[in-house]
Amino acid sequence: MSRIAPIPTRTPSSSTLRKSRSRLLAGVFTLALAGGTVGAFVLPEIITPAQAQLTTNQPAGTFSFADIVEKVSPAVVSVKVKKDEDKVASNDEEGMGGQNVPPQIERFMRRFGFGPGGPGGPDMGPRRGPGHRGVVGQGSGFFISADGFAVTNNHVVDGATEVDLTTTDGKSYTAKVIGTDPRTDVALLKVDGKSDFPWVKLAAKAPRVGDWVVAVGNPFGLGGTVTAGIVSARGRDIGSGPYDDFIQIDAPINRGNSGGPTFGLDGEVIGVNTAIVSPSGGNVGIAFAIPSETVSEVIEALKSGGEVARGYVGVQIQPVSDEVAEALELKSAEGALIAQVQPGTPGEKAGLKPGDVVTQIDGETVKDSREMSREIARKKPGTVVKLSVLRDGKSMTIPVTLEQLPTDVASAAKAKADQGEEDGKGIPRLGLSLAPAKGVAGAGDIGVVVTEVDPNGPGAERGIKEGDVILDVGGKPVMTPADVRDGLATARKDNRKAVLMRIKSEQGTRFVAIALGDQRG
Repeated sequence: MSRIAPIPTRTPSSSTLRKSRSRLLAGVFTLALAGGTVGAFVLPEIITPAQAQLTTNQPAGTFSFADIVEKVSPAVVSVKVKKDEDKVASNDEEGMGGQNVPPQIERFMRRFGFGPGGPGGPDMGPRRGPGHRGVVGQGSGFFISADGFAVTNNHVVDGATEVDLTTTDGKSYTAKVIGTDPRTDVALLKVDGKSDFPWVKLAAKAPRVGDWVVAVGNPFGLGGTVTAGIVSARGRDIGSGPYDDFIQIDAPINRGNSGGPTFGLDGEVIGVNTAIVSPSGGNVGIAFAIPSETVSEVIEALKSGGEVARGYVGVQIQPVSDEVAEALELKSAEGALIAQVQPGTPGEKAGLKPGDVVTQIDGETVKDSREMSREIARKKPGTVVKLSVLRDGKSMTIPVTLEQLPTDVASAAKAKADQGEEDGKGIPRLGLSLAPAKGVAGAGDIGVVVTEVDPNGPGAERGIKEGDVILDVGGKPVMTPADVRDGLATARKDNRKAVLMRIKSEQGTRFVAIALGDQRG
């Protein structure tokens, strides 16, 4: 009968230990620097606004974040807030613990700092004690000037009745909220009465994918905690707003890190931690930070006026997909496609039209709709911008005088059709049943309503849903199902590979490209 024998042990000699240690260190460095030339890893000189030049006293052949952490940590604070219980309770009913997470990312995004749920201690989220009419939550932040200006997330201090900052040495200070910007999730705080706070600088240069980063914050209310990783990606769009341009990092970020800084190896802040992807509520290696460039722009605006003034054109735009590019006979799938022009806006006054493709702003190429949104928002109201536009295959330049972005841009009107009001006549090849909008309760007077969708048809594959309203086909307005058929027939007669249908839904107005070869019998 066989048996499991214990692993034999022996005492190695000192020379053997030295050789083993050398081999181990060599292996570690080979792994850490895989794919590149293995050599000495030299920590660059670090200069922070709060300190003079920093030099390292590390033994040759080793690498540590300790010198960086030692110098920047004093500028990082724990942000403790009190909120009105009634307001938070009302927000909780909207989902995600009152963090106002847009519904399109609520399914997979977990904001942290004040979200409910998950096991853990008292700093996991809002806390209500017996007879306590306030809610206490915690996040992170950092000083950006010696006179007490500090940065955190908007969702950390949103609705706060009291804000307290606690430094690494345990001292607490009451801060006031100077201004917030919900669209970028940035907030500016100020502590008065002191002018020698340690502070850190927002980086002017964007990090590269693969750069080392260090995150400092207050996860789960534990106090100053440091984690490290790399920049995983840049320019991430997580669906939280039109100005998404996040840095993705893999440094462990958890609840309570919201508003805290992520540093590069030069000790400058490359981003402000704001969101994580987490099915469980804990870290899974995907976190998002607001780039320092965005934070700097917002902070300057908040300092000067308490709010951010953004340029506004007044159009709904969407990316140019390969199908849309083919339907419009564009050379490449680039630019921003205008799906709708709001009445009375700068866009309408300038003569922009649905179907226009914006390719440049003041001579700079527009890659996609997100880039157009960000570039327009960076410009001040009153600025005249020159939009290069493709219309019906022709290029033109249209000057637009920007206005102030409204505080609450009106959402698109709902066009939910009442089934049964009109049977309509189907177009089996698209898998859609249609009816004139005038004959469907609540659909309005313009367009053709989709009353039924074949889940296996081309229409469903392109996201067309029951209740959507088709406004035009191939650039021509439609009022009846026959108009839709005629538009498709005309496009086919003209040997078009695809045709654009402009569709209004609960989410807004957009173009949908239907490949004519997709029409099934």
